[in-house]
Amino acid sequence: RLDEFQRRLREVGGCSVLIYEQTCAAEKRRRRKTGAFPNPPKRLFIAQSVCEGCGDCSVQSTCVSLVPVETEFGRKRAIDQSSCNKDYSCLGGFCPSFVTVYDAEPRKPKALAIDEALFADLPPAPRAMIGDAGYNVMITGIGGTGVVTVGALLGMAAHLEGQSMSLFDMTGLSQKNGAVYSHVRIAANQGAVHAQRLGRGEADLLLAFDLVAALGAESATALSPTRTRAVVNGDVSPTLAFQFDRDFDPDTKLLTAQLSRAVDKDSFTSANASAIALAIMGDTIGANLFLLGVAAQRGGLPVGIQAIEQAVALNGVAVPFNIRALRLGRLYAANPQTVLDMARGVTPCQRPRAETVDEIIDHRAAHLTVYQNAALAQRYRDMMAKVRAQEADVAPGRNELSRTVARAYAKLLAYKDEYEVARMLTDERLRADIASAFDDTARITFNLAPPILAGRKVNGRPRKREFGSWILVPLGLLARLRGLRGTAFDPFGYTAERRMERGLVKDYVQLLWSTLADITPANYDRAVALLAAADEIRGYGPVKEHSVEAYRAKVAELDAAFRKTPIASDTPRPLARAK
Repeated sequence: RLDEFQRRLREVGGCSVLIYEQTCAAEKRRRRKTGAFPNPPKRLFIAQSVCEGCGDCSVQSTCVSLVPVETEFGRKRAIDQSSCNKDYSCLGGFCPSFVTVYDAEPRKPKALAIDEALFADLPPAPRAMIGDAGYNVMITGIGGTGVVTVGALLGMAAHLEGQSMSLFDMTGLSQKNGAVYSHVRIAANQGAVHAQRLGRGEADLLLAFDLVAALGAESATALSPTRTRAVVNGDVSPTLAFQFDRDFDPDTKLLTAQLSRAVDKDSFTSANASAIALAIMGDTIGANLFLLGVAAQRGGLPVGIQAIEQAVALNGVAVPFNIRALRLGRLYAANPQTVLDMARGVTPCQRPRAETVDEIIDHRAAHLTVYQNAALAQRYRDMMAKVRAQEADVAPGRNELSRTVARAYAKLLAYKDEYEVARMLTDERLRADIASAFDDTARITFNLAPPILAGRKVNGRPRKREFGSWILVPLGLLARLRGLRGTAFDPFGYTAERRMERGLVKDYVQLLWSTLADITPANYDRAVALLAAADEIRGYGPVKEHSVEAYRAKVAELDAAFRKTPIASDTPRPLARAK
């Protein structure tokens, strides 16, 4: 409520003082690990079926523990429980998908039992040669993943072998996934170390634990296309940009291509280290030591394996885990298929997503049947049959328009009203998801803002309230009354939001027919973009209202581009209507 109080104080005459006192979230997490700070038995969980992917939770919290998750219905959000600082600020998002979980800790993936005999036949790891100017390593990553620790391990390994070394760390903010850089210099004698920070093009090895950080100026200036070999984590962590752009998706292929041009392409190694570490070792924290093992086995380190393992032992933190991760990386460098087969064997199989137009239509029709009834599903199928027939006449062999309409029209038909949210929150699949994510002792509550209990608004929004599991009984009853939806007996159908949602369906159908009436091979791509704009409509309540405003503005612009008719800046921008 910081903004609310600032607005209140600005109306007070004279000088006002506002004191905001709160322990840093990252510091809380550090203290909790040692038992020096209270650890509330409370966590939040996002019901993916209810989530609209609107991103309001990220807007309210700017928390990087909110991560993207791809579903059959598009990109949504989940909470990374391993990095969550328990400040619960994401609960401020106006969304009924947040479930509060009490008295239970997250279940950690079980590590795969690894036979140490797997590592017995590993060939010796060749050493990198140390030149007269020493050997320079640039390590890049994000806060909280052990970047500085890996630099310290290399420095200690060099010290144990009687070599000289220099470490220079630039740390970021762990709770915001800030970039972290570690400059490591290893030389035969101290006289060869003239500066701690790596200069332009001086890096002999890049250990890129994070692709985005590796392309930052601090790292990029030290890289050389003729000198630097690279070992890279191909799994990209969500960046802060995702908190402000709900559809932001870093292009991993583009990032990898950019980095490969900055280093020696012939010695460029990329591995999905985070996914492998999670699948085999049960924790992504093993990714950095895994990549260190890859670099060692590929001859990228000027220190021996024995010295590195001794440094890990001296560090005294998770010694067996870290040594196993190091050796697993060496095994990957020597025989990648063995490691990939191990990871694939324990990774749960995901249900294949609907990709073809027929698959999408079948999937959405089944969803609409459960949402309301078979009649609504048939209405959807009839519409899609007409769209596909017209598309075949205009653009034979293409189906982008049908694919777009199949998703957008189904989404508008199945708007998430009180009946649908009640059905999803009482669905047994949500219980199964929570049971698989948390211990059996979990006790859950729901965070809702029923219109009948609106009360005083908070920051201009309806106030959310916490309801115990008893709410499942009335929610179950409400879900069974979904047959009232859209009828004269629907008590919710008279609200402004529900009238708006029904109007959006009618507007889209009119827009669809007017677009199909004027579509040609020349403006086909613009038609697809116009009809895809419905994806802008997301969220609940005030969030949805704002998204609809953005949708209408976007439709006006795209419709003008489709028909090549300019819009005067001083005229209203209505949705396109059928001719």
